[in-house]
Amino acid sequence: MKLTIALALFWQSMVVGLFSKIFDEGDANISIDNASLQPFTEEEWRVNQQLTINTVRKRAVTVHVSDKQGGRLEGALINVKQISKDFPFGSAIAKTIIGNLPYQDWFVKRFNAAVFENELKWYATEPKQGVLNYTTADRMLEFVRANQITARGHNIFWEDPKYTPPWVQNLTGEELKSAVDSRIKGLLSRYKDEFVHWDVSNEMLHFDFYEKSLGANATLHFYKTAHEIDPLATLFMNEFNVVETCSDVKSTVDNYINRLKELKRNGVSMDGIGLEGHFTIPNPPLMRAILDKLATLNLPIWLTEVDISHTLGQETQASYLEVVLREGFSHPAVGGIMLWSALGPNGCYQMCLTDANFRNLPTGDVVDKLLKEWKTEDIEARTDNHGSFSFYGFLGEYEVSVKYENRSATSTFPVSVGDETKHFSIQL
Repeated sequence: MKLTIALALFWQSMVVGLFSKIFDEGDANISIDNASLQPFTEEEWRVNQQLTINTVRKRAVTVHVSDKQGGRLEGALINVKQISKDFPFGSAIAKTIIGNLPYQDWFVKRFNAAVFENELKWYATEPKQGVLNYTTADRMLEFVRANQITARGHNIFWEDPKYTPPWVQNLTGEELKSAVDSRIKGLLSRYKDEFVHWDVSNEMLHFDFYEKSLGANATLHFYKTAHEIDPLATLFMNEFNVVETCSDVKSTVDNYINRLKELKRNGVSMDGIGLEGHFTIPNPPLMRAILDKLATLNLPIWLTEVDISHTLGQETQASYLEVVLREGFSHPAVGGIMLWSALGPNGCYQMCLTDANFRNLPTGDVVDKLLKEWKTEDIEARTDNHGSFSFYGFLGEYEVSVKYENRSATSTFPVSVGDETKHFSIQL
C-alpha cells in the first residue's frame, strides 16, 4: 500500500503520531509530497479547541410551546436550566470523605464521577492472607450511590511489586494462583454492576510481577475472568507516561497499542484506554497527536489520574492543569476525565485542589472556572411567533419551565450526542 500525503506540521515539533493510520497487516510505504511548518499561537490553539467543544460537547436545541390543542403560544416565558452533565468529570476520593460533610459537600457540588484512590487495592482489602476487610470501600460506595455519582473500579491487580501485598509476594506456584483467583472472584462478585470500569492489571507496560510469577498468560486470565464475572463493566488498560511524554520507552503510544492488540487477539475483552496523566510540563501538540492515534482504535479513552507535579509552584500547577483539561475536554475521543486529587490526612499525592479546610487553591479555582464554562448558563427568554425558542447547550439533562398567562408547566429532557437539532415539546 502506498499513501501520498501532504502534511502540515504545526506549532511545536509534533514528535509522535501526526498521522495515525494503523496497519494491522502488511507494509505501508508513505511518501510526503509537501511538508511545511505552520506555527500556531496559543490563542489560535484555543480557538481550535473551542470549535471542537462546540461541535462534540454541545448540541442545538429547540423547545416548542403549545396549548393542548396544538396551538402555538407566542411570547410564553421560558426558563431553561441544565441540571446535570453527560461528560464524566471527577476526582479520586480517599477514606477521609467518610462522614466528612464539608468534604462531601465540596465534592458533590462539582463532580459527577469518582474513583477510590487506594481503598479497593489488594493491600487495602486483604492486608493479611485471608483477612478481608471491605468496610471502608463499602462506606465510600454508599456515599457514591447516595449522590448518584459514577464510579470507576481501581484496581484489581497492580503489576508493581512495591504495591503488591507482602504476603502475596511470598507465594509461588499454585498458592499464588489460588490467591489471585480468590482476589478477582471475591472483589468482582461483591461489586458486580457497581463500577462502570475496572483497571484490571495496572501499569503492565512498566511492571510484570504476575506474569513473571504465573507465566505469560496471567494477564489474559485476569481480563477473561473479570469479564466473565462483571460483563457489563468496561475493562481498561491503565498506564502512565503514554500521553505525558515521549521519553519513556516502555510506554510509548506504539507499545501501548501493540500490547492492547496482543491481548485482544488472544480473546481479551479490552474495551477501554486508560491514560493516567501525571504531568510535569504538558505538551499540548504531543498530547493531541497521541490521542489522535489512540482514537483510531475506536475505544473509549479516559484520562484517569490527572495531576501536575508538586515540584512546581501552585500558580504553575494551576496553569498547566488548565492546559491539560482543555486539551482533554476538547478532544472528541476522550470520554471522561478524572483528577488524582484525593485529599488525605497528609494532603494529596501530587496536587490538591483545596487546603485542609476546603478553601480552593489555584488548581481548584481552575477547576471551578472550567466547570462553569462547560455548563449551559441559565436561560430566560420568550417564545417567538412560532411558539419556539432555540439555544445551543452542553450535553446533559435539562429542566424547562414555561408560563403563559395563568398557565404553567415544568418538565425535563435529555440533550444527548447528535448532529441534528434536538426538538422538545411542552404543552400548557
